[in-house]
Amino acid sequence: MSARSHYAGPMMPILYSFRRCPYAMRARLAIAAADRQVELREIVLRDKPAAMLDASPKGTVPVLVLPDGTVIDQSLDIMRWACARSPDAEWPTDNDAGLIATNDGAFKHHLDRYKYADRYDVDPIEHRDAATVLLRDLDERLRASGSLGTSPQSMTDLAIMPFVRQFAQTDRSYFDGLPFERLHAWLAIHLASALFAQVMIRPAPWQPGDPPMIFPTTTDVQ
Repeated sequence: MSARSHYAGPMMPILYSFRRCPYAMRARLAIAAADRQVELREIVLRDKPAAMLDASPKGTVPVLVLPDGTVIDQSLDIMRWACARSPDAEWPTDNDAGLIATNDGAFKHHLDRYKYADRYDVDPIEHRDAATVLLRDLDERLRASGSLGTSPQSMTDLAIMPFVRQFAQTDRSYFDGLPFERLHAWLAIHLASALFAQVMIRPAPWQPGDPPMIFPTTTDVQ
């Protein structure tokens, strides 16, 4: 299925999300950073709502359903939608696209096998070490300006940060012991930011008939 399809749409954009998923996290970060608003529907992965599966049968989050019925079910496409009316409308540049492709490809491959070694029946240390090499590259890129993109909260930074966070949380003592001072500082700034707090609320799982939960709330939009 392509990233975009059509079916009878809602009155405002609906985002199906799962709080801890790094793909859903990057989508929420972009929506909040770009001052867009959606109806947020938190899901339970083991009990995915029929409305989400009707919109996107692939069954993974995030899924954005627009008022005209368009379905966007790839996280980077949702980020592009979010920033289409912002100074980041031309994002990503070729340079940024390459960095994100490495994150979503090689880094995510090793991250999954490090974090879920039993599932893949692999040596987690081998994959941890391979992912660490890629983190070293990020640390070096941060040398110039302290950000991966054009600013500390650029779409490129927001696209990659949730995956670095997931790596760090897998074994915090290992991550903290890495000689990557710039990467440590960069992640700490993001995790302490108002934007991150805004997107990491803990909504109850959505049920049909629930009143809409607007995200970000009107009082939170800057």
